[in-house]
Amino acid sequence: FGAGKKPIPIAIEGFTGVSLDHLLEEKLGGELAGHDWQWRKARHIDDVVAAIASGDARIFVAEADGEVLGYISSVIDREAGRGRIPNLAVAASARGHGIGRALIEHALDYFRKENLAYAVIETMETNPIGQTLYPATGFQEIARQVHYAQRL
Repeated sequence: FGAGKKPIPIAIEGFTGVSLDHLLEEKLGGELAGHDWQWRKARHIDDVVAAIASGDARIFVAEADGEVLGYISSVIDREAGRGRIPNLAVAASARGHGIGRALIEHALDYFRKENLAYAVIETMETNPIGQTLYPATGFQEIARQVHYAQRL
């Protein structure tokens, strides 16, 4: 990962069609400011990596035989008592085997050990897996947000 680098294939598989960055590019017609959605998504992940040094973020990885099957990122806001999951991706070849659920449960256990009051996760309307998986792991829908954009 890293700005200027392409995300690993699992991130591309996991966020194609279901990330705001990808949808922006589709709706506004191509790259924005000379960068594609994958570059912008890598920057979001960079933010989590930078927060790891402060002790307020973690990335947990599911793997088998040295192959990364999925990952989840988690960020803590201790003052607010909130745990946030900004990224969850499972390799297409590994979907349907409970890896996403296991990663979410692991992140939630981490938040509980950190004595947080609540956890949040977001998904796009275009992500039917997230809309099914997140309630199945105990999340409740709180609100919907509409994103608007225009090319300048």
